[in-house]
Amino acid sequence: MNALSKLPSVSHLLTHDRIEGLVQAHGRAVITGLIRDQLAEAREAGRNGAPIPDESSLIEDVSAAAQAQALPRLCPVFNLTGTVLHTNLGRASLPEEAITALVEAARNPCALEYDIEQGGRGDRDDVVEQLLCELTGAEAATVVNNNAAAVFLLLNTLAHKKKVVVSRGELVEIGGAFRVPDIMKRAGAKLVEVGTTNRTHLRDFAGAISPRTGMFMKVHTSNYAIEGFTHAVPEHELATLAHEHELTFAVDLGSGTLTDLERWGLPHEPTPRESIEAGADLVTFSGDKLLGGPQVGMLVGRRDLIAQIKQNPLKRALRVGKLTLASLEAVLRLYRDPDRLSQRLTTLQQLTRPEAEIREAAQRLLPELQSALDAWPVDVEIVPLRSQIGSGSLPVDRLPSAGLAVRPQGRSSGVLNRLEAGLRCLPKPVVGRIEDGALLLDLRCLPPEQEPDFTAQLTQLDLSQTPTR
Repeated sequence: MNALSKLPSVSHLLTHDRIEGLVQAHGRAVITGLIRDQLAEAREAGRNGAPIPDESSLIEDVSAAAQAQALPRLCPVFNLTGTVLHTNLGRASLPEEAITALVEAARNPCALEYDIEQGGRGDRDDVVEQLLCELTGAEAATVVNNNAAAVFLLLNTLAHKKKVVVSRGELVEIGGAFRVPDIMKRAGAKLVEVGTTNRTHLRDFAGAISPRTGMFMKVHTSNYAIEGFTHAVPEHELATLAHEHELTFAVDLGSGTLTDLERWGLPHEPTPRESIEAGADLVTFSGDKLLGGPQVGMLVGRRDLIAQIKQNPLKRALRVGKLTLASLEAVLRLYRDPDRLSQRLTTLQQLTRPEAEIREAAQRLLPELQSALDAWPVDVEIVPLRSQIGSGSLPVDRLPSAGLAVRPQGRSSGVLNRLEAGLRCLPKPVVGRIEDGALLLDLRCLPPEQEPDFTAQLTQLDLSQTPTR
């Protein structure tokens, strides 16, 4: 107890020169709270027989805690996982045009719901509706905060207390255990499954029609693939049957892209324009996946149906703000110039990056990583890799890539886990993947201009650390 009485008071520590500097940097309330926390820990440790820290140690602990708290939770990382559109890492990286537009919208008042020409209230969808119609061939469009919201709003508006017919093989589950049947139930629609897992025919849809049927829905299975003895009803056939019975035909494309990816040697992915031309009344798709923009869900299609959706009170709850619309508008404008799209759209740059260029990057970075790990029982080498597109897009397709593989020497158990954790502790965390007894760093998503930042921080690699964020 005598030792505990020697602990400095909160007010005394607040007068220390270094603490005053921390107060200037982080605020008095924050630092006062951290001092109280450190003193409480010291008293508890002392009662349990542990040594009592001196004043200098207390101040060091307060400083370290303040620095740790000041680190942003939403921090940038190096994505070396090999998954381009990584859901846990924010999916698509925005192009510079979108970043500039986003910053300008954040800094200034802007005409979000103001009609400049008429001088009165406007509609925030006007920011992007004309572009969406031009790029998809739709009559009208609206935007909500993600594609799940778009599907929910569509169903709740047009199929509430009605039956929606869907092929059994298209009842997908997306990330976070969200399932199409669950969304339908919450939206107030009654799901009617037809066909089998691998084969569904037009007669299955025809046989499911009843007086309570309100919609046919086709869900693009973008996050898995069924191969072999399969059959799916073409969209134009479903549209014809639906319209013969005065039913709505909706298509959920999920991932969504506005251009034919085959132009750049990538696998084909259905586009909204293809669905509209096949007769779909409404199409929903995402903005932050193959499209390469911000997180949004877009609905395009018939003008009268879009008008009904916009009148749903839930539309306001699901709407997007000016920052999202500003960046989305900038991305959509890039699609008007398809000849330069692969040079300007970040996602497309990453997806089409040549394997040879990635291997050259690995050759540049190999000696840097070897030097940083020189004292550790590991070997580092350049290896061929197969990147994946990610976020449920084209799940069976892989992109030839290259990277660095770190393998333990002998029976150095645990070294890979320590290294993986140490890389995540760097100022800009490095996220790779452990696979087949090696730590793999796929370099597809590391552009040449970011290589100096990557290598500069390798000198700070401490394999005894664990992440504090």
